[in-house]
Amino acid sequence: MCTAATYCTKDFYFGRTLDYDFSYGEEVVVTPRNYVFRFRNMENMEKHFAMIGMAHVEEGYPLYYDAVNEKGLGMAGLNFVGNAYYGKIAQGKDNVATFELIPWMLGQCATVQEAMGLLKRINLTDVHFNEKLPAAQLHWIIADRNEAITVEFVREGLRIYDNPAGVLANNPPFDEQMFQLNNYMNLSPESPQNHFSEKLPLHTYSRGMGALGLPGDLSSQSRFVRVAFVKMNSFSGDSESESVSQFFHILGSVDQQRGCCKVGEGKYEITIYTSCCNADKGIYYYTTYENHQITAVSMYKENLDGTVPVCYPLTEEEQIRMQN
Repeated sequence: MCTAATYCTKDFYFGRTLDYDFSYGEEVVVTPRNYVFRFRNMENMEKHFAMIGMAHVEEGYPLYYDAVNEKGLGMAGLNFVGNAYYGKIAQGKDNVATFELIPWMLGQCATVQEAMGLLKRINLTDVHFNEKLPAAQLHWIIADRNEAITVEFVREGLRIYDNPAGVLANNPPFDEQMFQLNNYMNLSPESPQNHFSEKLPLHTYSRGMGALGLPGDLSSQSRFVRVAFVKMNSFSGDSESESVSQFFHILGSVDQQRGCCKVGEGKYEITIYTSCCNADKGIYYYTTYENHQITAVSMYKENLDGTVPVCYPLTEEEQIRMQN
């Protein structure tokens, strides 16, 4: 399972956690403007916006989990098992496979508004990348510094939701995730007042009691509520180091530790990586389960007019700085 979020100080930041029980060997991948994206049922995209993000590269093709393009538009796909629904090839539509959707959108769109226009023509198909990689059941968050939307392809058709929280988790569908926030209107970063009864001498006995009732379990709905609360009440300076640090603290509120979510004999879901991309500067930051030191890759240090994706394997080993 996964959680994605946006954050804005002086710059705009976009990132996510990837929670799963195994890795596909993902890497930070910079795709330059002249790499040819070959689509199964659409014309090839020979020129497009450059992008940086996390991807598994299969047969030379970057299968992006999340990415940000050079215009500052970000997009991430999160598991949506049981609700995602894809169609067959349809005449008069842009027939895009799930694994093509991120490059299709980020290759052409500079803003959320442009993405919404493109989405209206899309027929998302169930085409598999290959026999090993079937179509993943996903929904997506698309965001720029001004707004965010959630995109879901369900049995009833395409659903595009305004996402004022700038947060996305997995199931249930996004409108239900947002509705559940109504149950937590009483939460506050302030100390609570006694509304229970004026006849009882109730008082706070600890800091942080304004957030009593904030869910702490690992379910997707609870993770959505927790990140939304932390993000919407989050405060930091607007320097790069302060902003990036705060973003990792926001998503750190839903870290999954090995052993707490068992998915099979000897298998546990963990937070494989957490990402934070400065969408204005094209810098992709990440941590992994075994390495908490923040590592960064800058898109603009690569030749963005090139033709071949540039890949950076994740730094997995823990980096410990000794002080004595």
